Amino acid sequence: MTTRLQTFAEDRAEILRLTRRGALAGAAALGLAGTARAQAKEVVLANFGGDAVKAMNEAFVVPYEKKTGGKMVIDGSGPSNGKIKTMVQARNVTWDVVDSGLGGTGELGPLGLLEEIDYSVVDKSKVTAGFAYKYGVCNYMFSTVQAWDSSKIKDKPTLADFFDFKKYPGKRLMRKDSQAMYELALMADGVPKDTLYPLDTARALKKIAAIKKDLLFWSSGAESQTMLRDGEVVMGWLWHTRANLLRRDTNKKITFSFDGGLLQPGLWVVPKGNPAGKQVMAAIASMQDPEGQVKLLASMGNGPANPAAASMVPAELKEVDPGAPANAAVQAKIDAEWYEKNYSRARQEFLDMIAS
Repeated sequence: MTTRLQTFAEDRAEILRLTRRGALAGAAALGLAGTARAQAKEVVLANFGGDAVKAMNEAFVVPYEKKTGGKMVIDGSGPSNGKIKTMVQARNVTWDVVDSGLGGTGELGPLGLLEEIDYSVVDKSKVTAGFAYKYGVCNYMFSTVQAWDSSKIKDKPTLADFFDFKKYPGKRLMRKDSQAMYELALMADGVPKDTLYPLDTARALKKIAAIKKDLLFWSSGAESQTMLRDGEVVMGWLWHTRANLLRRDTNKKITFSFDGGLLQPGLWVVPKGNPAGKQVMAAIASMQDPEGQVKLLASMGNGPANPAAASMVPAELKEVDPGAPANAAVQAKIDAEWYEKNYSRARQEFLDMIAS
């Protein structure tokens, strides 16, 4: 079992490595994986490697270079919060823009380790409402959803059914982290999705603790997929990308719904003192173009951040696009401000409950 908690961006890179193993060699041949700078204003984008390098090159790098005449390269070595913190504190920053999330802005922003997003250059109107923040701006969207074994659960279960063992016997699956688990538990307990925040963490903990003996926990996306596929659990809360793979690979024996899910943003963040300076904001603005974001949906399953992309998404992808209007309408939307102020405490309380 994995002990380190995996981020969504890391999991997407892992999925892509498993599904298209030749990408690393291709990326190296294209010269995308290095961090060496040919010129002062070259922009280095850091992500978690694998086919995510190839996917983001096609979606973002090529259009940026064509549009601006500048140069962008991708470093796929994995931009953890710890690496960013070390770089900034050592004043040896080699990355300009990083594929991160609320865990990044929430931890690094308040410590003064991130640049503020310049919204005179980056266009807030090209971001789904509520997903443009002081220290990060949405680059794609993903969801935490409920998936289930349709051979054991014939009708689509509600979030409340997750806690009803008389109706649906069998183990349940949660992530080993409070993010999204609190929200889904509160909605299962009757809290409307539009009034979740500020989260009543005591209520959520009580709800989850009541079924702890029947819970299994995942730390990586692969674990969540394996546990459901192998029948260790009958129902689980996991990322929509893994749930979609399960539905495909099991011929819909394992299926899922966006109903009652939590819509979450991947974020571009900029380490304090990034070498390309303000040019990075032009790069982020370029990556807001909807065409590139639709390419990323097709290759990685990440929902476009720009609302204008909705009309460009092919019909066969709308069903699995977490930010598609029909899918977004039935989900709650995560509150970054609450997480910036409360995540560390809330997460520790959750882990303490699991361990007790």
